[in-house]
Amino acid sequence: MAEFGKDTQHDAAKTAADEKTVKAQKEAETGWVVRILDQSGATDDGMVEEVKGFLDLMHANAFARAYVRDSVERCRLPGAAGREVLESWFSFGENAEVVDAGDDGWKSSTELDDFASNPATPMERDWRALDPRRLVDEDEIAGPPDDEDESDEAFVTEIIRRQGKAQD
Repeated sequence: MAEFGKDTQHDAAKTAADEKTVKAQKEAETGWVVRILDQSGATDDGMVEEVKGFLDLMHANAFARAYVRDSVERCRLPGAAGREVLESWFSFGENAEVVDAGDDGWKSSTELDDFASNPATPMERDWRALDPRRLVDEDEIAGPPDDEDESDEAFVTEIIRRQGKAQD
């Protein structure tokens, strides 16, 4: 019997190690993926899209949570009770899941009741701020090089000179 326990513990440890390896490979290769699922049944497989390019699992989890939070709020009718909000969300809303994240991935089922009972703030709903498709490289922020630096400096120097002459 002791041998069986050792094998089970070894298998569990190996499985946990394998999951960590898969997660590390996922981050290194393409980043994490969040799958958006249509609750209404409008598509055959329920999938609407896959959002790729998350920096890490925490980023993907935050996006999935905000996306579902926003979806719940879009299904909320004025004066609706929590149960009515959930019914509407299950009929018309969109769910989100982090692909291949296992137990470390955010799950809507853990927070749906709270989402339905408590309206979200604009910040809690802002999945767009977390969307990796909107992230830009530092080079894009800096913009093209400014070739007019010398002429700008000459122009400013001329203005200063003229101001000095006008004061004399």
